Formats: sequence, C-alpha cells, structure tokens
Amino acid sequence: MPSRLAAFLVLLLVMPAFAQTPGMRFRNVNAEVGLPATGKSVLTKKFLVELFNGGVAIFDCDNDGKLDVAAINSSTVERYKAGGDPIVTLYRQQPNFKFTDTTESAGLVARGLGMGLSVADYDNDGNLDLYVTRYAGNILFRNTGGCKFQDVTTKAGVAGGGLSTGSAWADYDRDGFVDLFVSRYAHSDITKIKTNYKGMMVEAPWGMEGETDFLFRNRGDGTFEEVSKKAGVQDTDGRLGLGVVWGDYDNDGWLDLYVANDTIPNYLYRNKRDGSFEDAGLMTGAAVSGEGKPLGSMGIDFYDFDNNGWLDIPVGTFAYEPGTLLYNLGEKGFADIAWTAKIGQPTFRLVSWGLGFADFDNSGLASLLIVNGHIYPEIDNVPGEPPYREPIVLFRNKGDKTFEDVAKTSGINDEPAQSRRGVAFGDLDNDGDIDVVTFNEDGAPSFILNETKNSNHRVMFKLVGATSNRAAIGTRVTIQSGDMRQMQEVKAGQSYLSCNDFRLHFGIGAASKLDSVEVRWPNGQTITLRDLAADRLHTITEGKGITSTMELPLRN
Repeated sequence: MPSRLAAFLVLLLVMPAFAQTPGMRFRNVNAEVGLPATGKSVLTKKFLVELFNGGVAIFDCDNDGKLDVAAINSSTVERYKAGGDPIVTLYRQQPNFKFTDTTESAGLVARGLGMGLSVADYDNDGNLDLYVTRYAGNILFRNTGGCKFQDVTTKAGVAGGGLSTGSAWADYDRDGFVDLFVSRYAHSDITKIKTNYKGMMVEAPWGMEGETDFLFRNRGDGTFEEVSKKAGVQDTDGRLGLGVVWGDYDNDGWLDLYVANDTIPNYLYRNKRDGSFEDAGLMTGAAVSGEGKPLGSMGIDFYDFDNNGWLDIPVGTFAYEPGTLLYNLGEKGFADIAWTAKIGQPTFRLVSWGLGFADFDNSGLASLLIVNGHIYPEIDNVPGEPPYREPIVLFRNKGDKTFEDVAKTSGINDEPAQSRRGVAFGDLDNDGDIDVVTFNEDGAPSFILNETKNSNHRVMFKLVGATSNRAAIGTRVTIQSGDMRQMQEVKAGQSYLSCNDFRLHFGIGAASKLDSVEVRWPNGQTITLRDLAADRLHTITEGKGITSTMELPLRN
C-alpha cells in the first residue's frame, strides 16, 4: 500500500506539468496581412471544371527571403463563356508581414478556368517559375526576376489541353533539368449535364471518358519534349487523374511518381532508371484501399511520418470512404493502415482534398492536416448528406503509428467553415514554424498562422543545386539528432493541385543541435555535415556546403 500511495503522490506532482504543456495553436490572419475576408457566398455550380479547382503555391518569387503566395481563382462556366476570369492571384509579401495583390503588374493576366499550380526553376536561372493547369490549355509563366512573369508556353511546348489537373516537377532522368508531369481528368462537355446525383442534375465522374496524361521532358534549352508514351506513363486506360507527387519510395536514388485517380486504381510508377517507368501500384498494394477497392482519390503526398526511412502515402478520398494511409513496408510493398491509425473514422463522411504531413509543434513527429469540402453547393439541400462547407482535420502523430484529431483544440477551425480544395505549407513569417494556406471555393484563400509555443527546437534547410537542378528539387535530406533520425525530400507539387515551400523543416524536440546531416542531391552525390546548430535556417549549396545561416527565434 505505501508504494501505491507514493506512486499516486508522484503522479499528482507531475500531472500539472503535463497539463501545462501547450498543444498546437493556429489563427486565421487574413485581415492582419491585408487579404479580403474569405467568401461565404455559394454559386450554383454544375460542371466539374468549376467544382474541382483549385490549388495554392507558397514560394519566394523575388528571392528576398520572404514567402509569397499564388492561388487559383474560383470561376464558373458561364463566366468562362463570356471571356473568363483571371486564372490566378499572386499575393506578394511586403515589409511588416503584409501581402499585396500584384497579379497584374506581375504579368499573370491569363484568363480561363484555372485548376492547379506547381513551382520550379525549369531553366536554372535562380528564379522560381509558375505552371498553371487549366481547362483547354495550361500555361508556363517564366519568372524573369523580381516577381515578373512571361508566358512562354508556346515556346516551351507544355500547353497540353483538355481538363488538366495536377502537375509536379522532378528530374527523373538526373540530367540536371527538371521535367514536368501533368495529370488530366476526363472529357468534360461544358454545354450540357448528363448525370442525376442524389436528385441533383450535375456533372459527375461516374461513366465519364478519361483523358491521358503528359510527361514533358526538359531538353535544357527552354523547350520540352512530350514523352509520356515512350516513358510508360501516358495512362492509356484513361483514368481520372487528380493529385500527383514525385518521391523515391523504394530508396534506390531515383524519383518515382504517384498519381491519384478518381474512382479508379491509382498509379505508382517505379522509375526504371532508363528513362521509363512501370506501374507497380497493384503489385505493391498502393493502388487501392486496404479492402481492395479503388476510391475517389484526390490529394496525395509522400512523407516518412514514422521516421523509419521509407516514404509513406496519405490519400484524401470522397464522402463515405475512409482517408487512406499507405504505410511503406519496403520490399513488401504498402499496407493501408487508415483504420488502425485512427484516421479512417474521422474522415469517413468528409470529402477530403488537399493534405500533407508537417511537424507543426516541432516535436520530431509530423502531424497530418487535411482540408475538406463537398463538391456540390446544392448538397446542403439533400437531407442527411455531409455539408458543402466542412471542417479541417488535424491529426497529431502519437509516435506509435496512431493519430488523434486535435483540430477542435487547435483553433484551426475558429473561422467560418469553408469548402476547401488545395492546401500548402510553409513558414510564412520566418519564425521557424510551419504555417498553412488553403484554397477556399468562392473566396480568398485562408492564411492560417501557426502560433504554437513550446520549448522544442527545429532546423530548416534551403538547398541550392549546382550540377543538379538549381532549386534542388528531388534532394533528400536525412538528419540525426540524438536517437532521432528523420528524412525529407524537396518536392515541387503535392497535396491537391498545390505546391509547398521548397525549404525543408524538421522539428527536433529537446535536441539543441544536429549530430549529422546527410544531403543526397538529385544526381545521386551525397555530402555529410556534422554538429550543426539548431534553431537555424541553413543554406546548403551543392559543391560548397553551408553558404549562409539565419537564426530562427524561439517561441516559448
């Protein structure tokens, strides 16, 4: 009995310490940074081209060290037929953490029905370029410097066509220039509606004829060659492609490609290292759910959420389908652990789009954030169905391959609910914590600032290629801090039709330094750095090592 009493007293002593440990905290800062309030009006929408958009991209368009944001604009088929709306808005960051709409002065004046965004330095000139997918022809905007863009689509040969959706860049052949993959959805007839869905006459994917996909190989002279058929990624089945992401899932040093297909098995294209790919989706278990069913797959990512050295795949899905979490078993393939990880039930009734892992509390364990929203505004008139505007879910990583939804206590849903699509992550205010930007149908994007405060440490890396592509897309960084080992890759396109900040962020908990940092460049060359200080943004340049360091403020 005395031992039990002593244990109880010890528990009483330590309980306040646990109770005072702060959780993740977020706050919408649109009004403070100069953005209009997110819209609440709902337009009547019937066609997929006005329901499936849109993406957001977080990137530094003028190389001033401050992140800027590009977002697709909502529009309608009716407005498209009348000449169209501008397809994108550029919010450029000004001093004192303000953002200004500089779309017109930046030269981003194209109109139409925009879908998604991705970012890359395709010509290795040190300026990040912007690729926009849209209905009836995509656009490549070359950044000429200072956030000024020039439409070079025709010269580059990357217009594509049809209903293009996802796009992502990677140097799949390791020649020093990034290549571009574009997914397409289906033949959309914007003149008439053929489907009755739950009593609503709307365009729906069931029974639609799918489009093939594109792979544009960078020739290194400002032009591209369309090689999807030769490379084996054309999608001759005509599956309904949405989100796309590149990553080295099999750890062989070559980037592979994952494509989310709506209601049809997903593609996992394994890089054969000879300029071609083979679909390993069904063979590895990455094409369908744990029950063997193809789902309404939309947003995707590659991320090693349990720090075991293998990239896993989260997938956002349609209503009455659990979100998918494909756990990488190495040579044994993938296992869908959504139910055992405890993310299946909370996502079952949601329509999940953009998603991704990020270490929001700098604990060393990345949490999973998913934005949601039904396709059709009219769904609110159907009794018993999920609403058009749905909450964000935020799953805290518990470190044992399970998660808990902490959105209610985090403040991330304190603003009015939205019907969201894309989401992107990046440290908008350069304080060392990862912030969130979401695409909202019929309104401005949400800028959601991470205000989590604790004593955890973190480190960030900006990678600059030399013989590899300048933006270091595809670079893998592995860090060791004490007994914690973590790995990430620089990706140029992920989530749902969106693109994250290229700078890699690692939370390292109580560790005050990094024992080692291994950088594997896209060409396969590696370097190892030792004893790096935490709470810093380190710039690492290929062939030179650390070329600059910026201190990050502590928030405790």
